[in-house]
Amino acid sequence: MPERTLSWRGLAVGAVALVVLALLVAAALRAPYRAQVATDQLGPDRTEPVADYLARSNDSLIGTDDEQHWALVSFTEALAPQQIPEYGAGTRIAQVLHRVSIPRVQTPLVTVSVPEGAAAAVASAADAAWLLPRPVDDRAAAILDVSAARLRAGCECTVGLVVRAPLPQLRNVAARYGVRAVQALPADAAAGYFGVVPLLPEYVDVVRPGPDDGDVPPA
Repeated sequence: MPERTLSWRGLAVGAVALVVLALLVAAALRAPYRAQVATDQLGPDRTEPVADYLARSNDSLIGTDDEQHWALVSFTEALAPQQIPEYGAGTRIAQVLHRVSIPRVQTPLVTVSVPEGAAAAVASAADAAWLLPRPVDDRAAAILDVSAARLRAGCECTVGLVVRAPLPQLRNVAARYGVRAVQALPADAAAGYFGVVPLLPEYVDVVRPGPDDGDVPPA
C-alpha cells in the first residue's frame, strides 16, 4: 500500500512538472512575436496639426547616410494614375494609396502593394477597385459603387506613395512641385512592421475626418 501511494505522488509531481515546462516553452515561443510588434508609422497622427506633421516630415529627411529608407510621399492634390511614375521620381514604389474624394462623404482608403516597375504602379488604380471592402449597408454599397467606377476610369485619386530610397533622393522628391510632404523612417525600419496613414489633400489645419452627411452621387 505505501509503495502505491508513493507511485501516485510521483505521477502527480511529474504531471505538474510537465505543465510548468509546457507553459515555459509557450512563453518562449511567444516572446519573439511580441518583440516584433509594429511601432513605427508613416503619416500623421489623428488630430495632429498639419503644420506639425510637415515639420516632422522635413526633419526626417535630415541626414548624411546613404542607406535605403522607407518613406511616404504626400501630394497637394490627388494624382491621376499616369502621373505616379513622375512623382515617384525613380524611387522604388512599394505601395500606392488610393481614395476617391466625394464632398462630405467618407470614402475608403485602398492601399495596393506593387512589384517594381512603373507599369505596375499605374495599373494599381484598377487593382484598387477590386480591393474595396465589402459594404455593410446600402449607403456603403453606393459609395463603393462610385469608388470602383471612378478608380477603373483613372480618376485623380492617388493620395500617397510608399517608396524606398536614400535620403538625398527623397529630398529631391520633396522638392518637386505638387509634393506636399515626404516623411522617411529610420533606415533600420523593417518592411511590414510600420503603419501607413495618408496626409489627405483636404487636411488643411488638423488631421481629422470630415463630415459624412453628403449625398452619394450615382456611379
